[in-house]
Amino acid sequence: MKDWKASQMAFHTANKNYKDDLTDEKIVISEDIVDDALMHFDRYIENWVYPAKSYVVAICYAKWLERDFGEDFYDVLDDEELLFGNDPYFVPYSEDEQVYDAILSELDFQEDLGMVPDIYEYYREEMFFGS
Repeated sequence: MKDWKASQMAFHTANKNYKDDLTDEKIVISEDIVDDALMHFDRYIENWVYPAKSYVVAICYAKWLERDFGEDFYDVLDDEELLFGNDPYFVPYSEDEQVYDAILSELDFQEDLGMVPDIYEYYREEMFFGS
């Protein structure tokens, strides 16, 4: 098992209360996935806008797993368990290449803008659990 997968599994085994638990959250469903996803990358969003947020988190995770663990960006983006099965709106890259490609073609990835710092905090807790 890959180190990051083992860390992710350990994190989810040890933690049952998640900061991004949707159970008691009011979420907004939007069909404008590309524009809503791009919005998450450059401004802070008060509401949970799905499924766009799922695409954003998946892209962020794939970028950081590529950087931190040498993973292939598209391989991890296509991993059905990338988000550990905790996001009911997540779809792997191969199931929606057109939307992912549209987001990626417009994306200027900045780690200090929008929702990205919040997503990174959670990624760090999950992928480096116990380190």
